[in-house]
Amino acid sequence: METIIVSACLLGENTKYNGGNNYDPRVEKLKEKYNIVPICPESFGGLKSPRDPSEIVGSSVMSKSGKDVTREFNEGAHKVINIVNFLHIKKALLMERSPSCGVNKIYNGKFNGTLIPGQGYTARLLKEKGVELYTLDNIDELLKD
Repeated sequence: METIIVSACLLGENTKYNGGNNYDPRVEKLKEKYNIVPICPESFGGLKSPRDPSEIVGSSVMSKSGKDVTREFNEGAHKVINIVNFLHIKKALLMERSPSCGVNKIYNGKFNGTLIPGQGYTARLLKEKGVELYTLDNIDELLKD
């Protein structure tokens, strides 16, 4: 059975900035086809949940209160890459819009709810490594035979 990484919040783990999760029951079906390794780059980088929301601003990641959390995001992203390298993972299901896991869309860095084309820190590193990136928008591709 192939092993994939999945954003922990999609599995129901309360790792979101607000202390909640993004559980989606379709993710349960992945367990029939894949070994799942839950990841949360923000948690891996030392950020607690709940925490201030963060967005990418230029080349940095800033919390809504103005704290630079780039180091934590980078550290978490590199820990995910270590897992991918160790387990030879080729696929990832990530939470769209996240400053770590956003695959196609992220928030604009102004904390006004506006989405722009872009990738989160971890998604960017995974793509550079050649990992196939999926979101809930195309989860069906992971589930087909």
